[in-house]
Amino acid sequence: MTDNTPKSALELAMERLRQKDKASNAPDRPLSDEQKAAIAEVRQMYQAKGAEREILHQAALRKAASHEEVEQLNEALRRDTERMTGERDRKIAAIREGR
Repeated sequence: MTDNTPKSALELAMERLRQKDKASNAPDRPLSDEQKAAIAEVRQMYQAKGAEREILHQAALRKAASHEEVEQLNEALRRDTERMTGERDRKIAAIREGR
């Protein structure tokens, strides 16, 4: 890839992770098949949770009676999404570390 072509979000995220690993002197060891499967399962579970939460959010928005209620629902969705992302990332990190 040349320097002039834009990078995908995945490429940017992987680059940041590699830089973070170098900074923390983390060993460069490949994941086992079991770890890969466990990580995939965690990601799939949280993707399903996120989709379920989005469906519930859309249903609640249709019932919202005021602008303030819509704002509260959007804020609740944002908090839930951040919480689930944090949980997912912690579980993946634990799998990577072998816990």
